Amino acid sequence: QITYDLPKVIQKWQVKELEFAQNFSDHFRHFKNIMSEFFQSLHVWQRTLKIIGSKFGTSVLSYFNFLTWLLKFNIFSFLVNFSFIIIPQLTESKPNTLSFTDLEVMTSPHLPPPLIFVYIFSSVVPIHLTAPSSSILMEMNWVYCFCFHSMACSFRNNFINPHIYSRGTAKLVFSWDFTITHEKAVKLKQRNLTTELKENLSEIRHENVIAPLKQRLSHLAIHLAAWIVSTGVAIASCAAVYWLAFHNMKFLKQHKNEAATLLLPFVVCCINLFVPLFYSSFGLVEKFEIPRHQILVIITRNIFLKISIIGILCYYWLNSVAVSHEECWETLIGQDIYRLLIMNFLFSLFDSIFGEFLRRIIGTTLIKSLGVPEFDIARNVLELIYTQTLLWIGIFFSPLLPLIHMITLFIMFYMKRVSLLMNCQPPSKAWRASQMMTLFIFLLFFPSFTGVLCVLAITVWRLKPSPHCGPFQGLPSIIHAIYGWIEILSNRPSYLWVVWIYRNLIGSVHFFFILTLIVLIITYLYWQIIEGRKIMIKLLHEQIINEGKDKMFLVEKLLKLQESQKKPSSYVLTQERREQEVSLKLNPGFS
Repeated sequence: QITYDLPKVIQKWQVKELEFAQNFSDHFRHFKNIMSEFFQSLHVWQRTLKIIGSKFGTSVLSYFNFLTWLLKFNIFSFLVNFSFIIIPQLTESKPNTLSFTDLEVMTSPHLPPPLIFVYIFSSVVPIHLTAPSSSILMEMNWVYCFCFHSMACSFRNNFINPHIYSRGTAKLVFSWDFTITHEKAVKLKQRNLTTELKENLSEIRHENVIAPLKQRLSHLAIHLAAWIVSTGVAIASCAAVYWLAFHNMKFLKQHKNEAATLLLPFVVCCINLFVPLFYSSFGLVEKFEIPRHQILVIITRNIFLKISIIGILCYYWLNSVAVSHEECWETLIGQDIYRLLIMNFLFSLFDSIFGEFLRRIIGTTLIKSLGVPEFDIARNVLELIYTQTLLWIGIFFSPLLPLIHMITLFIMFYMKRVSLLMNCQPPSKAWRASQMMTLFIFLLFFPSFTGVLCVLAITVWRLKPSPHCGPFQGLPSIIHAIYGWIEILSNRPSYLWVVWIYRNLIGSVHFFFILTLIVLIITYLYWQIIEGRKIMIKLLHEQIINEGKDKMFLVEKLLKLQESQKKPSSYVLTQERREQEVSLKLNPGFS
């Protein structure tokens, strides 16, 4: 009896196991959906970005995506600085009872320790960090890795994007989410799909258009003249900044008040506001057929202007301020960068609140031929890259600048969103900006971050720190802070492995030569792999086209064969009908 009931018992246990596994999988799926919705709700401005993308397309959306990426990046930078630099400073700093006025908030005052924004290298209250001073230098490695990783991931996502090769067919056929039931979400999804399909179709239409030779020559002459004018304006602007920068020290000694320190930031911000507007007006004459080409040209002109201005300012700081025998030249540079960031933020707000608003009023009431303005992607993106470059230079002198930049970016997002929805219209020519984010990160990496590394290398290896303030005081150069730290660790047996790594790896020229050679070899191999994949994709694309042509050829042959088979049968039928008619005429009584 026991052996007879054993299969039933096993079967019951199997049914229970299946029921338990099914219930567990259902609960796990439910928990996974809840957590997915929770993490999606944590994404900043997710719904706002969808609305902007559905109404204005991926071109305008790329700017807001880049802004949110910079916000996350600065949050990461702030956490690193706050953990390794600011916390040790706050634990060791002495009470600061200095007061400040409203105007001094613009000119980076001697703020008390709980409100430190710029003033880490105080010339009034000297600060000595308990953490190693080299932590300020090590943060640039984190910045480099984060920026390079983001650029590589963006390139990978754009490279493997199937919509580039499917012309939006996959987006149209496979992208609809049938779980969407809310009416507003459905309409938003429909607008997104419509906008993306318009962008893809516009690219196909522009690819098939070939202008006549005479028209192309006239366009080339107009572009050449625009480049000559823009280059001349950029050189004149840089010359003005150079002259004003190297007379700024004399001007500040003659006018010892807080308002005089705002002259240089005010002039630089005026140039950064009005000269790019002048560049954008060239579009009325150049009239690019493909909007992406216009964006790239404006970005190139603006990056040449802004990077040149930053280079002149860095030359002024390193060759005038740093050797001026001031009590604390690090503080002066940090204050200058602080003023530039705050002034640039106020000018950006002014441009969003009044510039685009007045442009819309003029285009709708006074000069209706102008119409409602479009969002200037190139100029706004270059503003973000310009401020981020200044921030990277200022981090070394003012480690809490990322906190200021986080606040300004947060405010800037809402101001740009409101101005975009109220004052701007969608682009007149739809175009797909699938790789613009990669381009923006590349421009942020090179030349911006590369130039910042060069400036900081000169600061660390060549300049002598201030003798009475800052964590590097009393050293012949800033790099000697790392040398001193290594000497201290060499006297502690438990840290000898750190000393060995520094002397044999970090401080070894041969190691970096071998590492660079390995990186170049790996980069070349990956480049060849990418080129091979591009060729394979091209061949597969041609193979699909050829197979389609073969099928069309076979279909045509089948149709001709069917027609040839139908003709004899129809001929036989007509002959039979004629014979019947003749027989009826000859023998009418036979019928």
